[in-house]
Amino acid sequence: MTLTNAKRIYWTGVALTSLWFGASGFFELTKNPVVWDITLKLGYPAYFIYVLGVAKLSGIAVLLIPGKLLRLKEWVFAGIFFDIIFAFASKLNVVGPVGTIDALIAFTMVSITYLMFRKIYPASQF
Repeated sequence: MTLTNAKRIYWTGVALTSLWFGASGFFELTKNPVVWDITLKLGYPAYFIYVLGVAKLSGIAVLLIPGKLLRLKEWVFAGIFFDIIFAFASKLNVVGPVGTIDALIAFTMVSITYLMFRKIYPASQF
């Protein structure tokens, strides 16, 4: 795969991740009933939903800055993976396997995006 293709895939993944997690963060901060009801049903406290919203929007802002804050982007990807893993486990235990489909899609999307990030920015550039 060429570096140009890797960049295209990476920025497409960043755009999709930003839309997905940006919308989620926005809905968490604006107390959208759908997001809040599901998150509370999964057993998370209300104050955690606000923290999650701020973290998601902050992380998305970092991802959208081209070519800078590479180490911080590593942390953002780690945070997104933790969010996906916890959402998967919570939904699996509370809702059942069908409720985990969105987490599996998100995990695949973010994994490919992260792999392209590492192709574009090898660890030696940090």
